Amino acid sequence: MISSKKAKFIKSLQLKKYRKQERAFLVEGKVSVLELLHSDLSIQSLYTTQEFYQTHIRQQSNAIDVELVDERDLTKVGTLKSNNAALAVVSMPDHMQSIDLTRPVLVLDNINDPGNLGTIIRIADWYGIQQLICSPDTTDQYNPKCISATKGSFTRVRVHEQRLPEFLTDYRHPVFGALLEGEDVHKAVFQEACAILIGNESHGIQPDLLPFITHPVTIPRFGGAESLNAAIATAIICDVYRQAL
Repeated sequence: MISSKKAKFIKSLQLKKYRKQERAFLVEGKVSVLELLHSDLSIQSLYTTQEFYQTHIRQQSNAIDVELVDERDLTKVGTLKSNNAALAVVSMPDHMQSIDLTRPVLVLDNINDPGNLGTIIRIADWYGIQQLICSPDTTDQYNPKCISATKGSFTRVRVHEQRLPEFLTDYRHPVFGALLEGEDVHKAVFQEACAILIGNESHGIQPDLLPFITHPVTIPRFGGAESLNAAIATAIICDVYRQAL
């Protein structure tokens, strides 16, 4: 059974204020925790069911602070509707690696929904894009809903928070911006080093960023939908980008 003190601490990490204060975040569920165990992130504490421990943890030689609990305890202190595997408290990385400007970057402008951000991180991982630049008003990458939506991709994709006008001012490669009006993305000429700029779910790319777009692109519409979900648009553009190289 998880003590009341530990439960209170775990629950506090559901809020951004305490995540920033403690420099820690939560990882929940079988898939995400298994990915975590194979990463270089530092695990502060790990709570697992007996079955998960016997199958995935017991034979590991590295020392991890593991506490065996039941499914009810995991579900009670976490954010998932049910969790029969594990929950980890993880330290935020102290130092972010520098951005490799010879590689593609995905630039996100004010993505508000943590589920969308998590899905975009997972999409970036699928297409081998390991660098995200997020505006300060983009939702927190360590939000439990975001971490859960990545399905473990948070261990491989680096997320940097930067003021986008400053980043794009110094950026010397093509910037492809997803707009309702622009060149058909399937006809765009991509190169390995480029930025793909995705805007807010409701309002698109902010006006002050439009001058930095060197290649406005659009996903052709054949039906009556007003717009595409930001994560879906990201997936389509990333797929076209990879196919074009």
